[in-house]
Amino acid sequence: MPVSSDDVKNASGLTSSEKQIIQSIKELYTCKPTDSTYEMYTETAVFHDPIGIAEGVKSIRAQFNGLAKLFPRAEIPKLRVLENPPSVPKSTLLIDQDVSYYRNPQGEPIKTINSLLTIETNDQHKVTRHTEEWNHRRETSAEDGFMGMLNEGRKKFTANFTGMFVSQAPPEQKNES
Repeated sequence: MPVSSDDVKNASGLTSSEKQIIQSIKELYTCKPTDSTYEMYTETAVFHDPIGIAEGVKSIRAQFNGLAKLFPRAEIPKLRVLENPPSVPKSTLLIDQDVSYYRNPQGEPIKTINSLLTIETNDQHKVTRHTEEWNHRRETSAEDGFMGMLNEGRKKFTANFTGMFVSQAPPEQKNES
């Protein structure tokens, strides 16, 4: 049986589709998304972080395009792809990263956040779920009772509200349109 280019691994064990997803993650978190950055997601993908739950690629675009509006510069001083424990499917990427955010592009970072990204993909190597946990701490969910359910409702509201005010065009492409 012929091997597809997505099945060929590099020296680190990553497939070409995984390398592309990691490149897109870097573009998102350094506040430099382009239209092609969002091609890694399915139309119904979900992005869940401590602030919001964005459902669908349009809502995800709004979250990261909004992030780029808040921070003109961000850097990733540390990014490690972690080895999946046996309980995590091979179609899931685990990424440990530090992201430094800058309000003044020439100044010092105002905040550096460590996070664990859990990137779940489908058989077409598209991201179906992108979860970010700050400091590797799981947030409450609806499964955690009434307060968890309220917290999830707030996160969905936050993502929807952001989507009402943030353009679908990536920040650097706005002047080109």
